Amino acid sequence: MKIPFTLLLAVGLFFSNFSRAGEKTIEPAGTRPNILFILTDDQGYGDWKCTGHPLLATPNVDRLAAESVRLENFQVSASCSPTRAALLTGMHEFRNGVTHTQTPRDQLWKDATTLPELLASAGYRTGFIGKWHLGNEWGYAPQDRGFQWCSTNRDGPREHFDPVMVRNCKREKVKGYREDIYFDDAMKFITESGDQPFFAYLSTYSPHDPLAAPEEFVAPFRGKVPEQQAQYLGMVANLDYNIGRIMAFLKEKGLDEKTIVVLMSDNGGTWGLDVYNANMRGCKATAWEGGTRVFSFWRWAGHWPPHQVENLTAHLDVLPTLCELSGAKIPEKLQGKLEGYSLLPLLESKKPIAWHEDRLLFQHVARWPSGLAAEHKYAMAGVRQGHYLLVRSHPCDSPKCSNENYGFQCSTLRSVNAGGKEATYTAANAAFHWGVSEPGRWSLFHLKKDPACKKDLAKSEPSRAASMAAAYDKWWDDVYPVMIERGGDLEMKWDKKLFEKKPPAKSKETEDSKAEKEPLGEKNLNS
Repeated sequence: MKIPFTLLLAVGLFFSNFSRAGEKTIEPAGTRPNILFILTDDQGYGDWKCTGHPLLATPNVDRLAAESVRLENFQVSASCSPTRAALLTGMHEFRNGVTHTQTPRDQLWKDATTLPELLASAGYRTGFIGKWHLGNEWGYAPQDRGFQWCSTNRDGPREHFDPVMVRNCKREKVKGYREDIYFDDAMKFITESGDQPFFAYLSTYSPHDPLAAPEEFVAPFRGKVPEQQAQYLGMVANLDYNIGRIMAFLKEKGLDEKTIVVLMSDNGGTWGLDVYNANMRGCKATAWEGGTRVFSFWRWAGHWPPHQVENLTAHLDVLPTLCELSGAKIPEKLQGKLEGYSLLPLLESKKPIAWHEDRLLFQHVARWPSGLAAEHKYAMAGVRQGHYLLVRSHPCDSPKCSNENYGFQCSTLRSVNAGGKEATYTAANAAFHWGVSEPGRWSLFHLKKDPACKKDLAKSEPSRAASMAAAYDKWWDDVYPVMIERGGDLEMKWDKKLFEKKPPAKSKETEDSKAEKEPLGEKNLNS
């Protein structure tokens, strides 16, 4: 049965008056900031002019960065769905059962309390625009996880131009480029929010592959880089254009100093495209710095002085930070489970301060084939403390792990280790970015001094390496049964159609019947 949006909205508004614990909400205050959270897809740290890209001109983002607190040691997960699960819950993706980007292991644990739920309980109007990728079935879609207003396009990353939009469960064919439409929808949501404080979660598909952008954005790069890279850079240039549009919109509406703007990416630089990545080792889906360190700009004009922060921060910190800023009460049962910290002291202080200096972050690429979680304990894993990275980047030993059952990472590592190329990489660059480490031991690097991870410190600093390794073992033993219980090793079905470059054939189903089956309407075609 197709549920009318009016009913969904009514239900959302009803639940917005109560927290999950059944407590009455905090009434919105006039000083409570609006929140615009922009999450880009597969964009590396270095993909803006202000972060060092040699070809890009990104004046709007450069201006935003200059007016922001820049978190320069900000970590996320190595791929899409895990990052999204962690930032919306304040807990490691393993505790949410999200260990892959394919169904059912991309589905956010149903009992998880989410950031939009908490913000709604504090009187915020919550809107989702763009890429979700945490489950599209009933019970998992954005409108089931605390978002009162939703917009995306029907065919996900493949539908660049003239997409079929799904807005609050209603389908509409729209002319134009998808990201332009997303930003239009975000501005519409903000306008409709009126005087109510809003949380706009704007999640782009750009610059995720398949790569395509309007010609005006691609043309400046043609002849300077291969065509694929030109399209990629064109997508980034379009993001800069749209970020400029929405920042101008906030100023025009008198919301500039009333709105916190956060801009970050979901993982490191795109996999397989030999693009600039700020000289860091690694890419998306690796445990190296280039796979997990992203830009993170936090702007609140008139409140936070622009400055840079070197403390180790992460996506886990988004939820507690925004809850503190909004006045959203975190239920007592959840407080002890959160793995992030409020960033507010770092955001408010222009001078360097001590802040959770002993913090450890545990990372795992986690794209193991179904049933092989235990065999991948040490395959592509990392531990971070300060500017140190303890890493193991080698394939598992299981012969069951192969391309045919989603064992892409291990297969790639084996190929690279044998001297093979990967995607557009040369053999030398593939070896650098995928960085097969010595099996059976950890390697240690100081990333501030050695971002390319060329000098292994494991032997010269054995006590540090041993303590970080022991912490990892303890963490794995703690989180493993939780991850298994919450679906982190469920069977995935191999479907080669998901990886075809051409769009799928049109279904014979009616638009209404498809809408009934897909509450959000977004097809699960993400990698």
